Amino acid sequence: MSAEAKKKTVVVTGASSGIGQGIAIAFGQQGANVVVNYHSDEEGANETLDRIKQGGGSGFIHKADVSDEAEVEEMYRKAEESFGQIHILINNAGIQQDSSFSDMSLEQWNKVIHTNLTGQFLCARAAIRHFEQQAQPGPEEMAKGNIIFMSSVHDIIPWAGHVNYASSKGGILMLMKSLALEVAPKKIRVNAISPGAIATDINEEVWSDEEQRKALLKLIPYKRIGKPEDIAKAALWLGSDDSDYVTGTTIYVDGGMTLYPGFVDNG
Repeated sequence: MSAEAKKKTVVVTGASSGIGQGIAIAFGQQGANVVVNYHSDEEGANETLDRIKQGGGSGFIHKADVSDEAEVEEMYRKAEESFGQIHILINNAGIQQDSSFSDMSLEQWNKVIHTNLTGQFLCARAAIRHFEQQAQPGPEEMAKGNIIFMSSVHDIIPWAGHVNYASSKGGILMLMKSLALEVAPKKIRVNAISPGAIATDINEEVWSDEEQRKALLKLIPYKRIGKPEDIAKAALWLGSDDSDYVTGTTIYVDGGMTLYPGFVDNG
């Protein structure tokens, strides 16, 4: 993987913290060029880039709102200018704005859909356009481009009080599958990773509180909360030639959360 990754450029959206940061660092440790996208956390983005460089990789940070078409296009232009070819998109950026359905504002709905779904559309479209134009980087039978959508177990598990978020993730599931079908003949692979409960800043109040942690663990048959590194390992595999025959697939990295844990003792 190391020699292979050194030849690759990876765009990671939402790479200033959490899962995106973990994935960006993991690719950097494999020697890749990494475009560290962030929206507002410049300090976190710089920390990500520092750790990429410490691990032997290279890259740069780039501020862009993934729901803004012009900003996405500029990010790709800079990536092409800096590294020539782009090989992998980690379509990770996402947000939550939670509310009961009856109290949810149109602004809350639109903000989450624009970032989580439209943002992934815009970044994927820019990647596809680039992949279509670039030369085959390796053997003809191997992929010339690779997109990994970051979804959630809530692309199939309903989530009361989070309708906007769950709707965006359900949309990603079908966006990924439909796009994978369309571009497979062009030797472009498209897959998704759906994390379960992962210990990041966004849910720290849950996993850092003992009572809430215990309640959460009841939903996880494997009886531990995931780490960003768990997702990064799956992303490294999906981004490698070892998974070249895999497209249109979602990998659930969730400790069994999608296995109906209420039935662990026969229901």
